[in-house]
Amino acid sequence: MGKYFGTDGFRGEANVNLTVEHAFKVGRFLGWYFGQEHKAQIVIGKDTRRSSYMFEYSLVAGLTASGADVYLLHVTTTPSVSYVVRTENFDCGIMISASHNPFYDNGIKIINGNGQKMEASVEEQIEAYIDGKVPELPLAKREDIGRTVDFSAGRNRYIGYLISIPTRAFKNKRVGLDCSNGSASAIAKSVFDALGAKTYVIHNDPDGTNINTNCGSTHIEELKNFVRENHLDVGFAYDGDADRCIAVDENGDEVNGDLIMYVCGKYMQEQGKLNNNTIVTTIMSNLGLYKACEREGIAYEKTAVGDKYVCENMMANGHSIGGEQSGHIIFSKHATTGDGILTSLKLMEVIIEKKQPLSVLTKEVKIYPQVLKNVRVYDKKEARENAEVVKAIAEVEKVLSDDGRILVRESGTEPVIRVMVEAASNEICEENVDKVIAVMRSENLIVQ
Repeated sequence: MGKYFGTDGFRGEANVNLTVEHAFKVGRFLGWYFGQEHKAQIVIGKDTRRSSYMFEYSLVAGLTASGADVYLLHVTTTPSVSYVVRTENFDCGIMISASHNPFYDNGIKIINGNGQKMEASVEEQIEAYIDGKVPELPLAKREDIGRTVDFSAGRNRYIGYLISIPTRAFKNKRVGLDCSNGSASAIAKSVFDALGAKTYVIHNDPDGTNINTNCGSTHIEELKNFVRENHLDVGFAYDGDADRCIAVDENGDEVNGDLIMYVCGKYMQEQGKLNNNTIVTTIMSNLGLYKACEREGIAYEKTAVGDKYVCENMMANGHSIGGEQSGHIIFSKHATTGDGILTSLKLMEVIIEKKQPLSVLTKEVKIYPQVLKNVRVYDKKEARENAEVVKAIAEVEKVLSDDGRILVRESGTEPVIRVMVEAASNEICEENVDKVIAVMRSENLIVQ
């Protein structure tokens, strides 16, 4: 984890700890870095936050000052930037978004030429430049100064690509979409309409400050009610930059990323398209998913939290599906990053081909209750490796046996230890989480 760049780019509150000066320097570095042997070509997309325009202009200024030509996709999704980069041979892509965060936050995600998140080694060099630890970069002069190009055609090509993926039309399917007043507002409805669905949309009217506000994949209560009240077949909720998708079945019940991976993974297995017969998850996936996979003879791998790590594992091993409970799902045949709209299309494919409602497709999975508590500590490493804490964790593992699990991990961004237990009941979860936290407290590891 770098000083500025985390697992999902450089993120912070606009004009507080993510400023136009930061964005300008990111642009200056990338324009120089990719322009040392040829004129760099870099594509930019943004979500609907008010500050996204400010950061777009600042990035463009830095990029063109270093000699790069900049292609603007305007308001679009993170996965569309990834698609355009790898299919149009750009040197890299930039997405201006803070994903599911509130509107006053923003972020700069850098995507490499393969359509994946930029390598940490490059991010480290950008950080060194931002902090003035490397010599000032040369400015382009005369005809070498870069230019901007309207590239809304790239977004349209991405829309066409999405429409080409489903194997059947969605005729007569009643589909609800929650676009989170974000990037999906520019794309999702047109895709479902083109595929023949009867599309019903909420939170599709961004104003710069309403992105993710009580809507989208992190606030799906309204979509649940919308599906029930309008007797829809299924609903899909996206986050601000549309790289996540959480579904709602015809009864209005939530279908999270774990359940989506199970439904799609099992269908792919039946079709002989589940590479290595394996699903890639993070350590936060529910025990119920693993037990369901074992029953179906599907193998699984676990990575650190973050779709970046899921993607790395998939690409290294040739796996075809992976993702997170939060709804970042990657289908490696079609994309190199989580894509919320693509995920909803793939789930629709299963519903249509199996001729079963989503509630039936997910009922085989028993989701275990989960309790997660965050504990602020003086020293994460000391708290995690304390002998008494290790002993308490081992005792909980023994008690839970095959009917649950405990996960104790360090936060990557703050002085916090996360203690999570999954078990047959909330009471068992609470009891065992509190048992470990009590030991931390008795060892004077917790900030009072």
